[in-house]
Amino acid sequence: MLDDAGLRALREAARLSPENLPLRRHLAEQLLAGGYLSEAEAEYRAALRLAPGDPDIVAGLAEAFVRQSSHGAALSALEPFLAVPGYPPQLGVIAARALLGEGDTVGAAQRYRDAVSRDPAVSDTDLAVRLEPPQPVTDVPAYAAPVSSGETGVEAVRSRVTFADVAGMDTVKEALRIKLLLPVQQPDLFAAFGKRAGGGVMMYGPPGAGKTHLARAAAGELGASFIDVGLADILDMYIGSSERNLRATFNLARRNRPCVLFFDEVDALAARRADMRQAHNRQLVNQFLAEFDGVDERANEGVLVLAATNAPWYVDAAFRRPGRFDQLVFVPPPDVAARAAILRILCRDKPLAEMDFDAVARATDQFAGADLKGVVDRAVEAKLQQSISAGRLVPLTTQDLLAAARNARPTAVREWLATARNYVLHANDSGAWDELTPWIKDIR
Repeated sequence: MLDDAGLRALREAARLSPENLPLRRHLAEQLLAGGYLSEAEAEYRAALRLAPGDPDIVAGLAEAFVRQSSHGAALSALEPFLAVPGYPPQLGVIAARALLGEGDTVGAAQRYRDAVSRDPAVSDTDLAVRLEPPQPVTDVPAYAAPVSSGETGVEAVRSRVTFADVAGMDTVKEALRIKLLLPVQQPDLFAAFGKRAGGGVMMYGPPGAGKTHLARAAAGELGASFIDVGLADILDMYIGSSERNLRATFNLARRNRPCVLFFDEVDALAARRADMRQAHNRQLVNQFLAEFDGVDERANEGVLVLAATNAPWYVDAAFRRPGRFDQLVFVPPPDVAARAAILRILCRDKPLAEMDFDAVARATDQFAGADLKGVVDRAVEAKLQQSISAGRLVPLTTQDLLAAARNARPTAVREWLATARNYVLHANDSGAWDELTPWIKDIR
């Protein structure tokens, strides 16, 4: 079931004018762009009946197959064209992706190189990275992966996730785009106002809401290196070692700029110093602040620092001054529309019947993204057992997801909002938590 009014109108127009080839092609393209893969496949098939052998329609149909992991079907659709010398290069790129999906890396690489040699405009950076052996990251810029700092376990990698892979969260994505991405993408414009690429944003919200996924998507959107820093990468039992690990991590990011440096559970590394009993713990916070500021004003230019925490109220206030984590971005639990979009993304590479993701979204109130992934995983496991018993592939249905949702419970959203409510009502003199007010009104 389509949840987009424009697509529903296009489908109705195509139903009333079934012989209108341009209309059918446009509908198929929009469905494919929106992630409605089975519907897009059906429309491309209908268009192909009106224009047999049209390479653009075949390309769209093959793309729909590839995104549904039907790689053999994609290759079958493309085969008549690939057998003719001088076939459209774009078809070669789609064939390379299908071959890679079937495990034929050599054949995929040959198809891809042939297509790009004839038309460089069809190049696909992500596909090229998957086809070629990893190259070492050089000093500037760092787009390859992985390379280690040499002192800690962290590595600079290249994220293949972009904002297109993040459902909903438009406000959050826009905040990250303005604060982190645009200064790198349009440096002259920002330089005119005295702004440089760099700085930090701290994302906070309930567990499982997608903070880490957003950080990876920000790096992928920019085409920058991505360094994911966990507590085990920094904290060390020996005095002074944690500070050295932190310094090495920042140095790794500076060598590989533009770079997104992501600290998960940052409240453990940047906790309020007034709450600490050990001097060496306070020294780690001081080191973090010193690295954030850099030895000069350009030291961290091109280093975009992202942090995530479930407990922002425990972070030392010094981190929230201008030039550090001066922007707090609330990553809320997904609403109904976002849940439907998340489910669509989670299911896009699985065999599906006609799906009503809106119905499942309405049945999963207060489910975070991680909870929804659990629902899909449980539904897939049940469907796999059913397929094995039937001896054939049985597609996933709306009822499968609803059944899995009935047996699941949201993990932590309500508990997190109950904790947040205490800070909004009793520790919000600065107004830092005003953004949470609409979310806690029904929490008791």
